[in-house]
Amino acid sequence: MNRLLVMSLICCVLNLSFTYAEEKENETEFVQIDLSGKITQSMAKKFAEYNKLSLPPDKYFFGDVEFEIGKGIVQLGSIYKKECPDMVVNIEVNQKFGKLHFLHGTAFGGGANVAGRAAHVEDGTRVGDYIIYYADKSKETIPIVYGEDVRDWWFLEGEKPPSRSKVVFENDNKAAARVKCRVRFYMTTWKNPRPDTQVTRIDFIGRKTETAAAPFCMAMSHEK
Repeated sequence: MNRLLVMSLICCVLNLSFTYAEEKENETEFVQIDLSGKITQSMAKKFAEYNKLSLPPDKYFFGDVEFEIGKGIVQLGSIYKKECPDMVVNIEVNQKFGKLHFLHGTAFGGGANVAGRAAHVEDGTRVGDYIIYYADKSKETIPIVYGEDVRDWWFLEGEKPPSRSKVVFENDNKAAARVKCRVRFYMTTWKNPRPDTQVTRIDFIGRKTETAAAPFCMAMSHEK
């Protein structure tokens, strides 16, 4: 009887060990891309008049993906945001990865900027690009298309999300509320067609002289 009990306990321990090992193996490891040296707008300014606690520097999960929020964002310019640059280049990566995640959006384009207003942006408008550079000198371009990858971070109730991205954060903002809007961010996931080749850097390119939409990126992370 004691021998059977011991054998049962050993089997239970082994099963627990195998289960733990499988869970560890299936855990996704997210690696953050450092944007701290590329910030063009402080978080305090971006979240001006925020009703609730904003997002202090820390790691957060949005849409089951871990992102690291810093003290600011990479905000590009537009015809309505002339103080910001048209591009931010040489975002260092130097890693191999299978998937790349962007936490991003735009200023202007939607929300109270309904069709017929100057700051409205039509779905299907290309408002920027992420350029991925590989160690072998080749590159991939990830288009940022309004209505597909991003929308205005100010939105009206019932305004549809981007077709290729997820809404991963919503909240209230006093400034947005004045025009009956709330605020939200979007997450886009890009599957790397060449996961075994090192990515050296990323350029974030806008269309400052062409569109009202001013893309911004809050964080990037990748996974194997």
